Amino acid sequence: LTTRYDNLFQVSFPYSMGLHQRPTDGQEHPEWHLHAHFYPPLLRSATVRKFMVGFELLGEPQRDITAESAAARLRELPETHYRQS
Repeated sequence: LTTRYDNLFQVSFPYSMGLHQRPTDGQEHPEWHLHAHFYPPLLRSATVRKFMVGFELLGEPQRDITAESAAARLRELPETHYRQS
């Protein structure tokens, strides 16, 4: 995923990542799974950042494209890092 983020605009793409893990109380927790969140910055291109304003700061960020379109765009990118192509 991080390689595809880099390939999207052919730059080193910054992101924040968070993990949810099962409780560490020594008990079995089969209902828990490792879950990762990747939060890329809101970019329109390699050099144009989308700034959040007004409603977005207090509510839900507005996207230029749907999550499904963004996922499809990332899936279309090569798995090989652009610097190794």
